[in-house]
Amino acid sequence: MRWAGQQVEAEAPGALPGLASIAGLVRSVTTPEFQGVTFHEVLARSALNSVPGSSLPFNWTINPYRGCTHACRYCFARPTHRYLELDTGLDFDQQIVVKTNVADVLRRELARPSWRGEQVALGTNTDPYQRAEGRYRLMPGIIETLAASGTPLSILTKGTLVRRDLGVLAAAAEEVSVGIGVSLALADEELRRQVEPGVPSVRARLELIRAVREAGLPCGVMVAPVLPWLTDSAEQLDHLFGELARAGATGVTPLVLHLRPGVKEWFMGWLARERPELVERYEDLYSRGANASPSYRSAFDHKVRPLLDKHGFGRRSRHRSSAQPRARARAAPAVAQETLF
Repeated sequence: MRWAGQQVEAEAPGALPGLASIAGLVRSVTTPEFQGVTFHEVLARSALNSVPGSSLPFNWTINPYRGCTHACRYCFARPTHRYLELDTGLDFDQQIVVKTNVADVLRRELARPSWRGEQVALGTNTDPYQRAEGRYRLMPGIIETLAASGTPLSILTKGTLVRRDLGVLAAAAEEVSVGIGVSLALADEELRRQVEPGVPSVRARLELIRAVREAGLPCGVMVAPVLPWLTDSAEQLDHLFGELARAGATGVTPLVLHLRPGVKEWFMGWLARERPELVERYEDLYSRGANASPSYRSAFDHKVRPLLDKHGFGRRSRHRSSAQPRARARAAPAVAQETLF
């Protein structure tokens, strides 16, 4: 949804900054079940977002929610809340935009003659299975609409709510290629509570991987982000990869922490409070930009590759179902089966 195209002259009285002039804003809702969280329900004008020219194995995404109650300290999507004139800290965690009509809009977009049946990814920005999905139930309609149109899809999530839709996903996999990825980057539950306070437990996500596999679907795992000097030791990674192998994961992709402006400030604030001895090391490691220094990344790759091989997550990794998208006029080539997204 392109918020720049949603402006109107009249502003809703009492609305939050950035939301007052959105034509699609229907109402803002608070409920006792989500203490401290406000849901801003909007009528979206578009569902599909184009990401042309990227290095990613997809050119289209769907984001049914903006903001995320997972509240991960390191979330790379935090800067997107600035487009709503909301902050990248607590507002991102607590002011959640919900595109209540997303499945209906998607159905119209996929029916256009210009749609070429390219892969669509969900979970590339904010998590489509965050807690809000338990209230709004947007994902079943999205999945069914994509499958009915012959559009391959992928989902990346930390949310165990996806278990509710495994039957829907299994049915979709009979029609199109389906990719499921679970994000699980650390095995230390205490550290998880500090850096991912709204995310289901480590054990719950391991059980989710098992459930996905029992549903007959492949399940890749994004070990991301790996936190330097917190979760990056060979011993920690070896243990985590072993847990993932025992849970039945069909592939693992580890990625080192990425600190963009708007994210770095929030993460470094947490680091200063909880692990002040690491602040100077992080400042040096990320002194050249959002990526860790080349020397660190090279050393990490050298360390992680034999561990991936040890646990069977080398070249044989598989992340997608084997169903091929149904043929469409002017259809694009199917995405390679080994890709996670």
